[in-house]
Amino acid sequence: MLYLFHGSDADTVRAKAFAWVAAARAKEPRLVYARLAANEVTDSALAEAAGAGSLFVKRLLVLLDDPFAKAKAAEDEEGEGENASTSGLLAYLDELAASDNAIILLAPALSATHVKKISAKATKVYEFNRAKATPSRGFNSALVNALGARDSQKLWLEVVRALRAGDAPEMLHGLLHWKARDLMEKGSRAWTPAEARGLSLRLIALLGDSRRTSTDLAAALERFVLSV
Repeated sequence: MLYLFHGSDADTVRAKAFAWVAAARAKEPRLVYARLAANEVTDSALAEAAGAGSLFVKRLLVLLDDPFAKAKAAEDEEGEGENASTSGLLAYLDELAASDNAIILLAPALSATHVKKISAKATKVYEFNRAKATPSRGFNSALVNALGARDSQKLWLEVVRALRAGDAPEMLHGLLHWKARDLMEKGSRAWTPAEARGLSLRLIALLGDSRRTSTDLAAALERFVLSV
C-alpha cells in the first residue's frame, strides 16, 4: 500500500506524514518501522520495502523521505531532473502499491507530472499547500479623499467596499489615521486643525478600545465613519 504526502507547504507535509506514521505505529505496535532518506532509496531497499514479511516480521512501515529532493535541485528549463532514487522509485511503483506493507512517500513540492503518475497507484493521497497570499490593492486614495472631504456617506461606502475586497480593518484604520495626521499638518477647508487633532485622537482611542474589549474593529470603523 502506497500513501503519498505532498504539497507546497513543506512543513505541514512533513508534520502530517510523521503524525500519520505515529498513529499507525500506535494502532499496530508490531509494525517494523524504517525511515529511508533520499540517498538510501536504492533498488534493493525498495525491493525489501515492497517484499513480503518474514516469520518474525509480518508487516513493514516504511517512510521514504523526499527521494525527489535531488531531482528538484537538478531541474532546469529543459525539464525535470532525475536521479537513481527517483527513477528507481518510479520503476517500483506497481510493487510498492501492491505490497501488504505500508509505504509512505513524503515528497513536498512534487512536480505535477510525478504527482499524476504516483497518485494513479497510491492507496491514498494527502496534499497540503500554502494558502495564496491576497494581492495588495495598493493605496486607497478614494478612502482618504472621502475623509479629507468630510463626506461620511462616501467614506462609509469606501470602508465597506474595502472590507468586502479583503482589506484588513487594521490597514484601513492606519490609512484613516495617516490622513488625520496629514490634515493636522497641511490643513483643510473641511477640517480645522483642532478638528483634525480630535479626529486623530478618536481614531487612536477606537483602536485601543477595540483591542482592550475584543470589539470587532471592522464594525467599529463602519460606525465611526458615519459620525465623521
